[in-house]
Amino acid sequence: MPATIVMGGQWGDEGKGKLTDALAAEADLVVRANGGANAGHTVATDRGIFKLHLVPSGILNPDCVCIVGSGVVVNLDKLLREMDDLRARGIALDNLRIAERAHVVMPYHPMLDSLEEARRADDEIGTTRTGNGPAYADKAARRGIRVADLLDEATLGRKLDYVVAEKNAILTAVYGAEPIDPEALRANLVAAGRRLAPYVVPAETVVQDALDEGREVIVECAQGALLDVDYGTYPYVTSSSPTAAGACQGAGVAPTQVRRVLAVYKAYSTRVGAGPLPAELHDETGALIRERGREYGTTTGRPRRTGWFDAVAARAVARTNGVTEIALTLLDVLDAFEEIEVCTAYRLGDRIITHLPARDDELARVEPIYETLPGWRSPTPAARSVSDLPQGALDYIAFLEKQLGAPIALVGVGPDREQLVPLRSGVEWGLGRR
Repeated sequence: MPATIVMGGQWGDEGKGKLTDALAAEADLVVRANGGANAGHTVATDRGIFKLHLVPSGILNPDCVCIVGSGVVVNLDKLLREMDDLRARGIALDNLRIAERAHVVMPYHPMLDSLEEARRADDEIGTTRTGNGPAYADKAARRGIRVADLLDEATLGRKLDYVVAEKNAILTAVYGAEPIDPEALRANLVAAGRRLAPYVVPAETVVQDALDEGREVIVECAQGALLDVDYGTYPYVTSSSPTAAGACQGAGVAPTQVRRVLAVYKAYSTRVGAGPLPAELHDETGALIRERGREYGTTTGRPRRTGWFDAVAARAVARTNGVTEIALTLLDVLDAFEEIEVCTAYRLGDRIITHLPARDDELARVEPIYETLPGWRSPTPAARSVSDLPQGALDYIAFLEKQLGAPIALVGVGPDREQLVPLRSGVEWGLGRR
């Protein structure tokens, strides 16, 4: 059976973990495709709230195999801590797998991340300083350490001899920082490798075997497509490709094996860190959206920037990723507004444009052009079917569908599994079932 990709349609934090968790109820495999511990997926269940950073969101389904894919960069300490926390809460990890080809976030990566951000001063990117960027840079430069390397001390030692000397030269000569102790690093990596060894597999083989057997595979992306290193708001992006194409690469799934691309969008816009957010609100409306949506980072706790829905950016994502279905989350946040605005075009100088400029200075200068829609001023969290939604909410959904060129198949009206409302037949599988 072909795969389903669950990806973020904006700047991340759209609720992909909730969707993955719900759909995983009838899936056989969930594969995390990209990113690292800088991403956080929050899942609300009857057993409490789970905040997952590296372990795939399907782990709460005991019948689902969950794979940390080859496109992920793994912070070993954080992964082991997350595994311990899940065990302590009664979540079995028998079905957890870790790709042997996944790269490792080394202790010097967060150090370099923080030092580089500090060096940028007022021009910082706004990273979470967790070391993902430097880890992906080493991956591309072919000097990264992979999970497979942890399982053989001789191989690990040979690679560390070269790379630690290089990193220490940068840390001391460029930044005036303390060097890494190579022997302590080696010992810690060997110990982590021994703990993780039972979970390490050739992930792409496991995924392909499952697809050959007709099993249901879900590919879970981290971050959002507007943070993509190629098509996002560069340079204020992540260091991987949280797109449908990136999902295939990171999970070991061929493009021809994808049945559906489910893009998750919030009913408004948010962003963490620096970079353009054309429809951003700096007023009481933006503050109200933040409070109603509990818009604070899962990993960092940082308050998110908020704004109206940006259909220009969202449409670009839908087109370049071949989105087949959309899940619109946090619709209930807009219950409080008499009027709702949607950015449908940008004004750049004397031009009207309907695409994302490649230059960040131009995107920072665009003025949003809005269309105003009536709100519904009626609570939606109790809705369980399309007939429960107020007409104003349905009109808003229909307007966004027209803007995006793809059907909105699900809407979220709250944090719980049961608060995912199917709008069309054929998308109900797995929703709220355990």
